[in-house]
Formats: sequence, structure tokens, C-alpha cells
Amino acid sequence: MASPRILPSSPLQRLATFKDANPNSSTTGIAAAPSASPLETFASDPVFSAFLSPDFDSARFSSQALSSGSAAARAESLQETIRLLQKHLRAEVLARHPALLSQLSSLREAEISLSSVRSSVSSLQSSLRRARQELAEPRRLINAHTIQLSNLHATADLLNSVARLLRLSKKLRDVMAQPPDRLDLAKAAEMHRDVELLYQERGLVGISAVEVEIRWLSETGNQLRSQAMKAVERGMDEHNQNDIWCGLQVFYNLGELRSAVDQLINKYKTSGVKSVGSALDMKAISTTGGFSGPGGVQRSGTPQFGGGKRAGEALWERMGRCMDDLHKVVTSVWQLQTVLSKKRVPFTQVLFLHEVWQEGDPLLTDRVWDALVKSFATQLKSAFNTSSFVKEVFTHGYPKLFTMVENLLERISRDTDAKGVLPALTLEGKDQMLASINIFQTAFLALCLGRLSDYVNSIFPVSSRGSVPSKDQMSKLVMRIQEEIEVVKLHGHLMLLVLREIGKVLLLLAERAEYQISAGPEARQVNGPVNPAQLKNFNLCQHLQEIHARISTIASTLPQLAADVLSQSLDVIYGVACGSVTSLFQSMLDRLESCILQIHDQDFGADGSDSTMHNSASSYMDELQKSTVHFRNEFLTKLIPASSPRSETICTGLVRRMASRVLISFIRHASLIRPLSESGKLRLARDMAELELAVSQNLFPVEQLGAPYRALRSFRPIIFLEMSQLRDSSLLDDLPPSVILHHLYSRAPDELQSPMQKNRLTPLQYSLWLDSQGEDQIWKGIKATLDDYELKIRARGDREFSPVYPLMLQIGSSISTGISSR
Repeated sequence: MASPRILPSSPLQRLATFKDANPNSSTTGIAAAPSASPLETFASDPVFSAFLSPDFDSARFSSQALSSGSAAARAESLQETIRLLQKHLRAEVLARHPALLSQLSSLREAEISLSSVRSSVSSLQSSLRRARQELAEPRRLINAHTIQLSNLHATADLLNSVARLLRLSKKLRDVMAQPPDRLDLAKAAEMHRDVELLYQERGLVGISAVEVEIRWLSETGNQLRSQAMKAVERGMDEHNQNDIWCGLQVFYNLGELRSAVDQLINKYKTSGVKSVGSALDMKAISTTGGFSGPGGVQRSGTPQFGGGKRAGEALWERMGRCMDDLHKVVTSVWQLQTVLSKKRVPFTQVLFLHEVWQEGDPLLTDRVWDALVKSFATQLKSAFNTSSFVKEVFTHGYPKLFTMVENLLERISRDTDAKGVLPALTLEGKDQMLASINIFQTAFLALCLGRLSDYVNSIFPVSSRGSVPSKDQMSKLVMRIQEEIEVVKLHGHLMLLVLREIGKVLLLLAERAEYQISAGPEARQVNGPVNPAQLKNFNLCQHLQEIHARISTIASTLPQLAADVLSQSLDVIYGVACGSVTSLFQSMLDRLESCILQIHDQDFGADGSDSTMHNSASSYMDELQKSTVHFRNEFLTKLIPASSPRSETICTGLVRRMASRVLISFIRHASLIRPLSESGKLRLARDMAELELAVSQNLFPVEQLGAPYRALRSFRPIIFLEMSQLRDSSLLDDLPPSVILHHLYSRAPDELQSPMQKNRLTPLQYSLWLDSQGEDQIWKGIKATLDDYELKIRARGDREFSPVYPLMLQIGSSISTGISSR
């Protein structure tokens, strides 16, 4: 039976279906339908076009019609439309009646053909059911046999794995049964790893025979780990790299190298940190030292009365043990790291170190050292802030603490210095350890500075300007400074720090001493006897002089770098010592130079027997001699100790410079004498002898003055030499060229004026100008006078010059040559 045909859901749609049938069929002879179709009219109608939509909803259309307010009219319109459609439908059926009958006969033929096909399909389905029944049983059997075969294979593989595990376990038992001295732990560990991997990878969990072996295997693994760890720790403690290597090989074969190394590192790190904490545990110190009773250590970390010394000794003893423990920890870890960096995996040749360490990570020794330094710094800082006793012990005994730390670093560096292996400590690591005790170093340096500064303040009180310390007080200051240096003399870095603090004390001393110096007119007077202000300055100078000498002697025994630290402070001390008497020495020198200036008031150009036979010194020289005697009796004997009048001190240096200046000034002004007769030369030579005697007896031994004395000794015979002798005389080497040139003016004609005459300067003015000029500038002034002389001679028409002229040019050219060669 043919299935019912699905019709459109509305009359308009049914009409559209019929309209879509072949309208061109004209074989029936029926006239065609009217050309005007209602569908075209409905499509353009705003109300009826909705009925042509495939998704038309009657309920929605009804609701809209009711809400529009003209439902009755709309219903009437719909009835009219229905009648129109029925009429048109009837016309369509009548017009296509032959075609419809033809279609009906085709449907009957199709129904007959469909009935035969249905019977054929039923036969085919019956055949398929029989084929399914025939194929299902073989497939079931094949599936069952396949599962059975798979299970057999899995069982066989499992049995093989169990058998292999039991064989390996038996071999491991045989190995473990060896005597301890012949037991190969590395081989046993390798076999243990093989059994363990086989058990895990093959899934042998739950097999009773295997579980028995696994329990024994677990015990054996613990035994291997224990023996391997003992071997490694024994090797690290005894520095036996072979034992370390054997133990590490066991852990590598067990597949536990990284975890074992981490365990070792953590163990030694913890041990070192614990040692640091134990060393600074005041409660433990009081308990172990027997200080719990009267005289013990209180809860605040301060010993009770009578127990400080014993508690301090106990603290230092524990710190010593702590240093030993830290040395042991670091060197042991370094031994472990050394073995790891030397040994390689047999097949891959990869260093064992790379199995436990990645590039860029800190080395094993760095990890341990960083932890130890942090713990050490933290514990010391905590003890400094919470325990006044520890603070006092480590502050006063900082050199001892510094020695302990320095010795620890030195021991570690020495014991871990091996060729081809990195040392245990880097320079940065050492600095970190030294920085951890900086808090006590700062306190120690402050204490050192405070002790010395307090003493300086006590002997130089700010409130009292007129008081001068005694010699014993200054000696005690030097002794205290020496004691501070001796405490740290063996520690280079610490000694430099202490010397800087001592330098500050010396600067404070110089400041206080400078404040006490008298600088009024009474300190500069040289005509009368010494006054109290000058005596006070003398005492200050001698005290500072002694400080400078003794500290300089101490500094000379120190390394150059350490001595340089004190050099600036000693220079300030020297400057203040000189400053206390400089004005006096300048006044004495001015007095002596004023005496020498009177040489220009003498007549050295007159000839006559009276002047030649006069054996007494010139009046200016007599005055100079009296001044030197007065200076020696009133001032110099009080400045220069009678026990060592010629030893090199600040005052003797000032006297030396004054004596040298007197000789140089005399030679300069003697060279400016013009005219100079033969009798005048004799008188001048006699004055030189008197000057030498006065300076040597009252100021300073002239033979120790060096160049000024040689110049004086050379100038005396030069004034008697002829021009021919003077040109090539070796005596010229001991005199400045300017002195020779000025002396030659005395042998020149009057028309050859000296620079002093040409510029109309007084001897004092010209002498001051000479002090500010070099030999080259002096020669330029002299050369100008020579050029003027040459112009005068040529203007006069003379062809001969004075013999002095070429000699002066020759000496002047040597000055120019010497300057250009430099």
C-alpha cells in the first residue's frame, strides 16, 4: 500500500500545488483556466499575503484580527475568499480532468511494483538473518581465543619478569652475603637498582614471592644507603677522597645521587649553623662554665659580680671551637665538591658534579658558606644588641675575634688550595665573613678613638688656654698610642683602621696645641730676654716635636702602606710645631738680615794702609755676632736640648734653614758691593771669616750646611782671583751664576750698570726681587744691562769692551744652555 501523500498545511498551499502541475497539457481538449489567478491577487494583498507564508500561524493571525477592532469584517472577508478559492479550485479540477485520471492509473501500477519489491526485501532480510547466525559463533570463538592468547602472553611475561627479579635478587643476596671487607657496595647498589626498576616497570605488585623479596630489598637498600653515607662522611671528615668516591658511586648506582648530596649539604649546613648558635648561647655558657650560682651569667647575658672573667674565657673557648667546626664543615663540603668535579659517569663521561649542579647555580661550598655567614652575622648582631656582656667582650677583644676569623679564612684557603680545583672560598666570600663582624669593629675603633681623644681632652682642656701639658703627660699619650698599635700590629687591615683613628687623635692634638700657641707681638720679640709667651710656645714646640719624633719612629717600623696613613697627621703635627716658633725664627732672621744689609753702608772701595791694617771686624758684622750670641743664649738653648744639640729635630731644622739663609744672604749682598778695592777685599774676607765663626758657634755648624757653606768658602778666594784665573776656576761650580755675575760688576767700568743701579732699587728691594726670581729671569735683567753697555760702546765708536763683558756673556750663556737642556 502506497504511503499517503503529505499535503500542504493550508488550502492556499494545496491550490498552489495543483497549480504547479503541468498546466500546458492540452491533449484533453479542455479549455485553459482563466489567466487571472487569485494567488497573484493574494500575494499583493497586505492581509491575505500572510496565508502564503510557509511559517503561517493561525493563532497569531486571529489575535491580530481581534486586536484590530474589525474582526467581523475580517471574518466576512475570509468567508468570501474561501468561496472564491473553492470556485477557482472546482474550475481547475474540471479543466485538468483527463490529466488527473492519467495520474491515477500511474499510481495503481506503482502500487503493484511496490508489492513485488516488498516480498523481495523480506526474502533478503531472511537470508541476512541466517548469515548472521552462521558468522557470529566463529567470531565469538576467535575473540575468546584472542583474549586467552593475550592473557597467556602477559602471564608468561610476568612469570619471566618474576623469574628475572628472583634471579637478580638471589645474586644480590650472594653479593650481600660477602664479608664486609670484600663487599662491593657499588655492585650491590647497581643490582639493587635493577631489581627496583624491574619491580616498578613490570608491575609486579601483589605477587607474594615478589613482595617477600621486595621487603628484603628495602632493608638491603637502607643498609646500602647507611654504609654509603658513612663512607662519604668518613671520607669528608678524614679528607679521604677515595671513600667519598666509593660512597657517591653507590648513591649514583641507586639513582639517588642528587638527593644524597642535598642531604649531606643540609646536614653540614645545619651542623655549622648550630655550632654558631651554640657558641653565642649565654645560657649554655653559664651552665657549662659553672656560673649558675653567685657570680654567674644573668638572663640578660650579663655576668654577675665576680663571674665576668670566667664567662669571658668560656665565651672565647666556645668561639674557638666554633671556628674549628666551621673549618671542618667547609673543608668537608669542599672535599665532596672536589670528588664530584673530578669523577665522571663511566659511559657518558659526564662529571658527577653536573648530575647535582646546574650551570648558573651556586656551588656546594658557596651554598654552605652563605648559610654559615648569614647565621654568623645574625647571631653576632643579635648578641651585640641583646647582651651587653658579649658586646663588651668582643668589642674590647675585637683583635682576638678578628684573629679568629682571619685564621679561619686563612686555614680554609690553605687547606682547599689544590691545583686544577676551585678553592672553597672566593674573595667575595671572605669579605662577607669579615663584614659580619663589622659591628664589633666599629665599636672597637670608636672605643680606641674615645680612649685617646679623652686623654687629649684631659691634657688640653678647651676651657683653659694658658695650660701646657707636662712632658710626662705627652709621654703617656705616646705610650697609649703605641699600645693601641701593638694590639693590632699583626693584622694588616685592622692596623690600617686603627692608624686612621690615631691619625684623628693626632689631628685633635694639633688643633688643641695650635689653640694654645701665643701669636702676639710678645711672641715675636728678639731684642730682650725670653718672655712667658715665648716659653709657652717653646714647650708646645718641644712636646709636639717629641710626639712627631716618637710616632715617626713607630711608623718607620710599620709597612709603608701603614706608615702612609699617619703621614698626613704627622705633617700637621710638624706644621703646628713649626708654627709655634716660626714667627720667632722669622724675627731672628729679619734681625740678622738687617745686620747684613748694613754691608752696603760700609766703604769697601777705599784704598789705604789704615783700612788694610785694621784687623777688627766691620761694625755690621760685630752687630750680627752680638745678635747670634743673644739668640743662642735666650732662645736656641731653650729650644734645642742640651743633651743632643746637633740631633735632627724640628727646631734644629729651623736653625739650619736660618743659618743657611744667613750665609746665602751675606754672599748675595757681598756680591753686590761696588766698588771693591784690594783693601776692601781683605776686609770682606775678614768679615766672611767672622761670619763663619759666628754662625758655627751660635747657630749651626757651618760644615753641615752643605751648598751654602761651600758657596761661602768658594766666594772668599774668588774675589782675589784675576780675570784670567776666574774664567776657568773650578770654584765657580759651588756658586750660583747670579752671584758671580753680580760680583763681576765690581770689576766692570762705571758705565756698565748693575740691574739694581739701572732700576734704582735699594739693596733690600733688589734682594726681595732676587728671592722671587729664578736664575734665568735674573740673567735676563743682567743681559739687559750688558746690551745697554754694548750700545754705549758702539755709539762711542770704541771697538774694545771691558774684559768683564765677554766673561759675563759666557757665564750667562751657560745659564741659557742649562735651561734649554732641561
